[in-house]
Amino acid sequence: QVQLVESGGGLVQAGGSLRLSCTTSGSDFRINAWAWYRQAPGKQRELAAMISSDSSTNYADSVKGRFTISRDNAKNILYLQMNSLKPEDTAVYYCNARRPIFNTFRDYWGQGTQVTVSS
Repeated sequence: QVQLVESGGGLVQAGGSLRLSCTTSGSDFRINAWAWYRQAPGKQRELAAMISSDSSTNYADSVKGRFTISRDNAKNILYLQMNSLKPEDTAVYYCNARRPIFNTFRDYWGQGTQVTVSS
């Protein structure tokens, strides 16, 4: 089992910055990808940023150049640095860990943290 707890959300003005943290505990054996997803009101959950076990990263086009995902493996903390925030970044942000199991995978989720960007 993997437990994920997000923190760092809040209210910020457009153009501002926030850093989200996701503290992980439990067995991260064979977790091969960590990610931040977000879900805005009335919309589906979408991938914002992902980092693989080889440290390669992938970003949604809407956040490229503004968000940076990183992971401190020694502290077991996943981060999302968000700069130049826009009102459309308003969403609940979820931490995700993915473990491959044979031909499929299992996803672990945190409880989410609210990010609100005012115009």
